[in-house]
Amino acid sequence: MSRLTSPFSLRRSGVLTAVALAVAVATAGPAAAHTEVEAEGARALDQNVALTFTAESESGSAGISKLEVILPEGITPQDISYKEGPKGWKLAPTNRGYIVSGPKLAVGEDAEYVVTVRQLPDVKVLDFKTLQTYSDGQVDRWIELDEEVSEDGHGHPAPRLELKPAAPGAEPVSPSPTGQTTTASPSPSPSPSPSTGSGEPTSGAPSASAKPVAKESDDDGMSVAVPVGIGIAVLAIGGAVWWLRSRRGGAA
Repeated sequence: MSRLTSPFSLRRSGVLTAVALAVAVATAGPAAAHTEVEAEGARALDQNVALTFTAESESGSAGISKLEVILPEGITPQDISYKEGPKGWKLAPTNRGYIVSGPKLAVGEDAEYVVTVRQLPDVKVLDFKTLQTYSDGQVDRWIELDEEVSEDGHGHPAPRLELKPAAPGAEPVSPSPTGQTTTASPSPSPSPSPSTGSGEPTSGAPSASAKPVAKESDDDGMSVAVPVGIGIAVLAIGGAVWWLRSRRGGAA
């Protein structure tokens, strides 16, 4: 004889289902990401992509004043440029990403800003670990990856961006300049030959007339010809004196 389900059993089953649903809804809140990143239709290797970050405020007594992002592999701080954000906020690069900060926001106000990425890497998923700082010094660390989040969904997951496959023909662009990259010096071009007044180029080698001058100069800059000339003059005067004396002697 088959047993029919009693109305009491149906009511009990309905109550249990409602309780289970309420528990699921209650526990789903903490599992949701409190910092998010969005880029509609983003594909791998896309260029000049605008990323919108939203950080929810969870403090009842302080406002958000700073967000530090640790960039995933394939994106460097030099690839990031600031587009817009809260009034008075600015972006400063770090050795592992960047910081967006400024005057503290109102208590309970979410922080939203937009940056532009020079080019997305050729990957399927990008995780942007984020440190969220409040005006009272409290820090929320949204740095856990999917495999680090607990099975029940609780934790502090990092903002994640899923990318579509790269468009046909898309290729990586050259790396962004860092400001410290050294470049090869250009090869020196041959220096032009000096010109004469007539416009004819002269040889780079010294002229034949210049060589004797260099050899005849002593250390003090006086030419050897000067003392030689003086010696000849002395000999000439001496000879003239001797000739005059000889004539006078013969006349006597």
